Amino acid sequence: MKNIFKSLVVFTVIATAFSTQAQPIRKTQLKQHERIVQGEKSGQLTPQEARKLKIEQRKIQEEKRVAKADGKITPRERRIIKANQRKASRDIYVEKHDVEHK
Repeated sequence: MKNIFKSLVVFTVIATAFSTQAQPIRKTQLKQHERIVQGEKSGQLTPQEARKLKIEQRKIQEEKRVAKADGKITPRERRIIKANQRKASRDIYVEKHDVEHK
């Protein structure tokens, strides 16, 4: 009985670690998408800029899907995805604050 309980605890800890590992990536993706939509609605982004930013978001989503294909995201894959998310965040900021007439 103790072995079953220990196994259950270990499984729960591992499952929790894997589920929380992807959470910040997912949360960042959602926030960036919301920023793009808000920029479109407010006129801060032209349709072309929004399209470019959405393509960038899809590429990051694809990287995440490929990284998770084997069941887990390695630390190296996580660093790459996070770096691409930081770049995308900067791109959103730059496009929303440029001086193009919209």
